[in-house]
Amino acid sequence: MGSIVLKSLSVLLGLFFIFVGFMKLSSSISKDLHKDLRREYVKYAKVFPFSDTFDFKIPSKWYRRTVGTLEIISGIAMAFIPNHKVKNTGNFCLLLLTLMAVYSHYMVADKLERTAPALVFLFMLSGRLVVYYQLSKKEAELAQAQVNGFKQE
Repeated sequence: MGSIVLKSLSVLLGLFFIFVGFMKLSSSISKDLHKDLRREYVKYAKVFPFSDTFDFKIPSKWYRRTVGTLEIISGIAMAFIPNHKVKNTGNFCLLLLTLMAVYSHYMVADKLERTAPALVFLFMLSGRLVVYYQLSKKEAELAQAQVNGFKQE
């Protein structure tokens, strides 16, 4: 699959999530932003899905570190690994993490300015998957047409 749209979305989204994940793990880029993320994840850990249902509390430090690590790993998969199954797995993982971020923002009643980036990247990750599936469907139809063309001759 040689679509420039798919490749550029994969690389740009992958690099973005590598950057964001690194900011969650380290204060070397911006001490203030890292401090703000640490403070926000205290609130997000309190509204973690299923925490009330299963009486399961996750420490905010490990929640932030886990999300950051998953973002880096999935971002590397999307940006640098050529295998489409690996890219789509990374995309799906980031889609789930972003969906969970939107949920967390909603549950702690964050303003739209705070929630909007998560929504935008949720739509971009969804759009990348749609582009991939449209291209794979088109390629499958072309391959089938070639097979049918050879059978008729």
